[in-house]
Amino acid sequence: MLVKTEAIVLHSLKYGETRLIVDLFTREAGRLSCIVPLPKTPRSRLKKQYFQPMTLLEVEIDLRQRLQLQKMKDARLLSAYATIPFSPEKLALSLFVAEFLYHALRSEQKNEHLFAYICDSMQWLDIAEKNFANFHLTFLMRMSRFLGFYPNLDDYVDGCVFDLRAATFSLLIPTHRDFLQPDDARRIHTLMRMDFPTMHLYRLNRMDRNRIVDVLLRYYSLHIPQFPELKSLSVLQELWAD
Repeated sequence: MLVKTEAIVLHSLKYGETRLIVDLFTREAGRLSCIVPLPKTPRSRLKKQYFQPMTLLEVEIDLRQRLQLQKMKDARLLSAYATIPFSPEKLALSLFVAEFLYHALRSEQKNEHLFAYICDSMQWLDIAEKNFANFHLTFLMRMSRFLGFYPNLDDYVDGCVFDLRAATFSLLIPTHRDFLQPDDARRIHTLMRMDFPTMHLYRLNRMDRNRIVDVLLRYYSLHIPQFPELKSLSVLQELWAD
């Protein structure tokens, strides 16, 4: 069955001399892995540069439910980035988000709201002229809404801990070690209210950002099976020198 859908490139890997394996998150079919022939001529519809991480595409796929690798028939740019490829900071953020999504959406089914959130977030980053240093923190915090473990902020009272396993604020200390002490719980409660237009109002230095992203990735690793350490994180941490 031929399916035309919008798609976000998560990862691509050369397969032999003439093909790529491309992992996508699509609007109509969720997570898919596709086999893509490498272009033989400059006029080919399937251009290699289309399959860089976080590229937004319109694709046509011959979808067969029993196959692990679907066959891509056509692809074109949905929206070309104007600034992300040319900004070291934005590119580092984009590659971090791509690696995060590659693991976080390993078995994600169709989710149009999540797809729209990712597209809108990347387009916001592309047009942002400044004040985007907290982008990855805001993206990770708000994404938990779509995956089912966003905490109920109304449960917070001063002095709470935050149970990372249960995704809840509580006055009771858990019997395990996966929780945040009251000071960190208060900060996470406050930061969970960040969005892209207002995140610059939260004054964070490099140490703050690195601490918060470590907590967030720990949080995701507790809720997503086999979630690994992200290789791109070290690059991102080195870029923010403030």
